[in-house]
Amino acid sequence: MAVSDGSIYGKRRIGKREEISLFKKLLSAFFCAVFLLGLSGFVSAAEPETVQAKLTAIEKDTYGQEQTGALIDRINKLEKDYDGTHRQGSMMARVNAIYQEVYTNSSKPSVLADLNAIEWNINHEVSMRSVDQRVADMEMKLKGDTSEGTYQQRIQNLSELSFGTTSLPLNRVTVPKNTLIKVALVTPVNSKNLKKNDVIRYKVAQDVVVNGNLVFAKGARGDGIVTNVKQARNFGRNAEVSIDFRRTKSMDGTYVDTFIGDEAKKEMKQLAIAGGASLAGIAIFGPVGIVGGAFIHGKDVDIKEGTEMYIQTKADTVLWGVQTTLQ
Repeated sequence: MAVSDGSIYGKRRIGKREEISLFKKLLSAFFCAVFLLGLSGFVSAAEPETVQAKLTAIEKDTYGQEQTGALIDRINKLEKDYDGTHRQGSMMARVNAIYQEVYTNSSKPSVLADLNAIEWNINHEVSMRSVDQRVADMEMKLKGDTSEGTYQQRIQNLSELSFGTTSLPLNRVTVPKNTLIKVALVTPVNSKNLKKNDVIRYKVAQDVVVNGNLVFAKGARGDGIVTNVKQARNFGRNAEVSIDFRRTKSMDGTYVDTFIGDEAKKEMKQLAIAGGASLAGIAIFGPVGIVGGAFIHGKDVDIKEGTEMYIQTKADTVLWGVQTTLQ
């Protein structure tokens, strides 16, 4: 068959073996152009250090947005809403206590772990909304109205309604390095509109179960970051978007370090084959000429919201998981 050699001097004929080799190279180039991930520096999900930063993080997850007013008033509100009482000590000590209650999984699961377990048991999916919205929505679904009381009390009541007990079936489980997670884009990836350091949001598209325990629930969110963008140019120079899919929220609310490694790339190739012809809306199978043409003429990277792909965990991680019969 005839195929362009990528230059401005015309065409030449290639044999079957060379055609297969070219196809493999073009397929590899496709994945590299869209997911050039391994070269960028990893940005860790470090815990906020100041009173202001920790308050903001807690408020966004609790109410959906940062609150206004004096810091001490904001601390008082969070303590009242979660526990119905005020703590003693410095502002930092009090904020640290709330932060640990909401996020930290140590001898017992955090508030977010309990909430995720209940929501998944009701909907078989978790949401990306605030604690306040999620609690109210589950109360409406289970009993037809919302309740008074602290978040802790309301979550305990939801646990009893959902599981029949206030002791949730949560277990400690080690999630192995390179555990695969199927995810779906929430933020579209378009090389024309993106710039370095833009945040790319995605969510877990399929439950991940390890040793009978749910460790990543469908609907849980993840945050990636754009590390580099190259626009499409003349003479077949295609656009590239480099993304670090850096952290994904587990069932217990912990952010786990993730990336697109070799295992994830293998699964994405299989996903493309099973899908029949495409991944991320770009034709990669079919006649070599079609694929070759895409790379010869230059294309923008344009990946739609909802596009599914795979990522994997970076290291062995101990998490709280929901005991389940799912396999």
